[in-house]
Amino acid sequence: MWDFETDPGYQEKLDWASDFLRTKVEPLQYVLNHPLDLRDPVRQELVPPLQREVREHGLWACHLGPELGGPGYGQVKLALLNEILGRTGPGPTIGPVVFGTAAPDTGNAEILAHFGTPEQKARYLKPLLDGTMFSAFSMTEPQGGSDPKVFTTKATVDGDDWVIEGEKWFSSNARWAEILIVLAVTDPEAPPSRRMSMFVVPVDTPGVEFVRHVGVAGWVEGDIDGQPGGDHSYIRYNEVRVPREAILGERGEGFHVAQTRLGGGRIHHAMRSVGHMKMALEMMLERAVSRFTQGEQLSRKQLVQDMIAEAWMEIEQFRLLVLQTAWKIDRYQDYKRVRMDISAVKSVASRVLADVATKALQIHGSLGISDEMPFVSMLVNGLHVGLADGPTEIHKLAVAKQLLADAAPAPGLFPTQHIPALKAQAAELYKDTLAKYGRTV
Repeated sequence: MWDFETDPGYQEKLDWASDFLRTKVEPLQYVLNHPLDLRDPVRQELVPPLQREVREHGLWACHLGPELGGPGYGQVKLALLNEILGRTGPGPTIGPVVFGTAAPDTGNAEILAHFGTPEQKARYLKPLLDGTMFSAFSMTEPQGGSDPKVFTTKATVDGDDWVIEGEKWFSSNARWAEILIVLAVTDPEAPPSRRMSMFVVPVDTPGVEFVRHVGVAGWVEGDIDGQPGGDHSYIRYNEVRVPREAILGERGEGFHVAQTRLGGGRIHHAMRSVGHMKMALEMMLERAVSRFTQGEQLSRKQLVQDMIAEAWMEIEQFRLLVLQTAWKIDRYQDYKRVRMDISAVKSVASRVLADVATKALQIHGSLGISDEMPFVSMLVNGLHVGLADGPTEIHKLAVAKQLLADAAPAPGLFPTQHIPALKAQAAELYKDTLAKYGRTV
């Protein structure tokens, strides 16, 4: 069992990563158009050299095993690294990009590694792993959100091609992507888990129409050719033709393929959220000992102390839950077996991040709500984490259902911990001793 200590060799790498992120990577947030904009000459001059440094220190793409060019550290070590990278936020931010762990490319690479053909791996997987191209996960639909049972985007066979028709909403990072991983209905009469299939679709395929790029309120996002917009795209697939081999996995396996990436993605979101929360706490502490009001330091106000204490306790509890979940993934090597734990961290991440960001904003007053501080973005990130890869409410239901499935009903009319019955059982168990001393229950 993980014993709350990191081996000295890896701790040295974490110490280097922390200093590297603060001194070289975090400042990039203020000079780049966007971390994923490969056409930005400033980005292309500054980011690749930093990525080479990460590779030299053996920390590139730590979510991957050696067979895919990663170090194979496992989820606990990845969690400790992601805690550092989370300082730049859980979304498409510069920290994960520099270290080769940016979503949704991490999950999409897993899909291609498990289900792609040799040609697909050569054409798409290697550039994704190298960080020289980006991808999008195109699953959510405008009429059905993330509920695959009501998806209407379909793919039908026509000769040697699949023809994809329909609309997808909020496809993450599609604006910067070269390929789209698309979930479409291929067998509408099959059971829900067998109705869909997954496809890889290059964005320049005829019929792929970007209706618009949707921004996230409170996020600072880049632009393309002077046109503002968000990272999440509303996409219309107008009879998009792709070859038969564009399917990932077997026909009807789309739901299974999607779960391959979503399980890992959910825990990775939670890992980076820990770092984001700790950064907010750092700023709370600095503000409390820097600001004076009504004749004394802000840190001496009991309500401020209460907010700081609550924030620290929430973060530490959540961090331990994340690390325990990561340890279980490493031990069992089976996301399905740890599904309840992943749902739990996914749910708690949103609440704690939003709560800590709100406390930090409040302590900073009017400055906190302005665009000169990052707290509104942090708050929105907390809300976003509660929606990405399935809403919080669904994950709470998953936790409750699994717990209830393992629960047994009481054998009789009263609960097993009904005190009168327990007293009677105890009296029978120890009747000889009680009789010896004339004791009754």
